[in-house]
Amino acid sequence: MEQSIREKRIRKITNLYYSKPEVQKAIFEFCKNRETIPRYFEGFGKRPDSFEYKGDIFELVKKGATSFHCSEEIWQDPIKISTDFNEDQLNELRTGWDLLLDIDSKYLDYSKIMAELIIKIFKFHGIKNIGIKFSGSKGFHIIIPWKAFPKEINNVQTKDKFPEWPRIIVRYLMDKTKVELTKKINKLNYESDYGAISKYIKRDKGSRNIFDTIPNISLSGPASLKIRYDLEKIEKDDKSYSKKVIPDLVLVAPRHLFRTPYSLHEKTALSSVVLNPEKIKDFDMKDADPMKVKIKNFMPDSEEGEAKELLVQALDWYKDNNPDEEEKRTNKDFKTIKISNLSEKNLPPCIKKILGGLSDGRQRSIFILINLFRSVGMDRDELEKRLYQWNEKNTPPLKQGIIKNQLKVAYKGKPLMPPNCREYYQGIGVCNPDNFCRLIKNPVNYVARKSFNSSKKEFKSKKKLKSKNIYKQV
Repeated sequence: MEQSIREKRIRKITNLYYSKPEVQKAIFEFCKNRETIPRYFEGFGKRPDSFEYKGDIFELVKKGATSFHCSEEIWQDPIKISTDFNEDQLNELRTGWDLLLDIDSKYLDYSKIMAELIIKIFKFHGIKNIGIKFSGSKGFHIIIPWKAFPKEINNVQTKDKFPEWPRIIVRYLMDKTKVELTKKINKLNYESDYGAISKYIKRDKGSRNIFDTIPNISLSGPASLKIRYDLEKIEKDDKSYSKKVIPDLVLVAPRHLFRTPYSLHEKTALSSVVLNPEKIKDFDMKDADPMKVKIKNFMPDSEEGEAKELLVQALDWYKDNNPDEEEKRTNKDFKTIKISNLSEKNLPPCIKKILGGLSDGRQRSIFILINLFRSVGMDRDELEKRLYQWNEKNTPPLKQGIIKNQLKVAYKGKPLMPPNCREYYQGIGVCNPDNFCRLIKNPVNYVARKSFNSSKKEFKSKKKLKSKNIYKQV
């Protein structure tokens, strides 16, 4: 298959870039005791895996690897991880976790604002040592090392509270930043609009017609300009702006992977460079040019327990606010849709890949399949039949008891939506989006819209055929 322009662009520099000893060292040192997986442009390597030697990095590049992704969890021996492990077994093997925040947005400037606000809160809670790096696209990764967290709170082992406690911290940060975030983004947009229109004025002095085509603009006097903001509109915009830059909760998940420092990004061919937390505002994409990067340590030299206050405050806030109530309301309001004769062709690429059989991510895939099929109205007998047929394609197949147990747990409650697209599915190496995927946020949306479009086409086709038959009879 012919390589895409993006793939050609990144493959052109991979060998040269990853051959640098300082790049190999930076990636290798950070990934010690972490599950680390290569990505081969679109697909991920097999799991579990980790580096044994620094030279492993370049050997994988020679085999086609374009980037490297590692866990935020720290393990005694990552190779011993099994998808068949239950929570207790994972806790026994896990020695700790870093708090890793993924700030991703449609606009880099929005991500910068969010990163600065989060760092401001960290400092307020006495955290001095913070790591930040460019994600490689339009966001940032912020890290607070495991060393900074207390190893125990109220006789509860902190290492065993993953992903629960990191998720609570993320929600706490979202709550504490949302007001200032929307204010700063609105100010940024106001200044941007004003600057853009000022250019029109300088270029077309004396012309008033240009303002007829620019929304939210009114002139007061011959030489003055006023930008009108409808307050109601701003309120709506506030919500949409903040949603574009919130830390990605999906990243805080068991065995989830994020891009290692100084790994390349497949879409941009830029390096995931480490930054100075004090100079985020000054960052420019050209600073991530892989041929010009200067290596810095992503992992800050934290003091023991310096993040204790943050964790305690977040846990207290959670007790008082219990944000899970919102999720419960959402799930309570969610109603299944009934799709008769569910066709394989109407399933998203990730689900098709899962149904083809897996060697890794099988337990997480059960969770996805159960919730997807229940959400589209499949009855229990048919669902169980499909799960067992799918399991026969896995290498090796899961024990039947695992499937039975997940079904039992699922049917104790109402149907839930499967996880939203992107990170969760990338984590098990099944995310390979088609053109239709960009229109949806969840596999259920994909199935519903595809099935609706298919039914519509089928109806039109039957109508057309019927018209032809009537014409022939006449």
